[in-house]
Amino acid sequence: MATYVLIPGADGRAWYWHRLVPELRRRGHDVVAVDLPRESSAGLAEHADAVVRAIGDRAGVVLVAQSLAGFTAPLVCERVAVDQLILVNAMVPAYGETAGQWWENTGQGAARSAYAVGQGRGPAPEFDLLTDFFHDVPQEVTEEAMAQGDSEPSAALFTQPWPLREWPHVPTRFVQGREDRFFPIEFQRRIVGERLGITVEDMPGGHLSALSRPAELADMICRS
Repeated sequence: MATYVLIPGADGRAWYWHRLVPELRRRGHDVVAVDLPRESSAGLAEHADAVVRAIGDRAGVVLVAQSLAGFTAPLVCERVAVDQLILVNAMVPAYGETAGQWWENTGQGAARSAYAVGQGRGPAPEFDLLTDFFHDVPQEVTEEAMAQGDSEPSAALFTQPWPLREWPHVPTRFVQGREDRFFPIEFQRRIVGERLGITVEDMPGGHLSALSRPAELADMICRS
């Protein structure tokens, strides 16, 4: 039995994982979904603190980090014993890079637009929450998400340089949705290969796979 500690992305709410949690528990695992600080001043250190507190004295920990949490999860691995880190549709940082710089540094905007053109949607317009994130999420789940209200990520998260000179010495996997419109899979294969030197494990679905395909994501996460 593993203990899966789930770190949400920019939304910061443990609610994001509410469809995945029962799937992992049905497979016999302990699960902790983390709520991240919402204060505008809360940066990488504060987010890592919240995850470390949630882990407590648990053993056999597997961190699962969604999207923006790719900046936080490696910091946690430097502070507590972690058996494995699984990044899901995540941002992979480089030393000294801020999350605000990541977009231009990686070419995410051009990749997103090219993917939209390839799908016949034309050049990608300005980001739209429903189009980019919720296009494959069931309608009732989308409505529940919208009812949660706005949860803007902390501004500090985008201005603080990522402090690690090298990736933690923790076995790392990268799971990516093939229909992710925000971080297209070929873009992610390039970034993950360049920055981590590992192979992307692809699955069906878009950026919010824990909401759109929780059973499939659970199968991917539990794969040894």
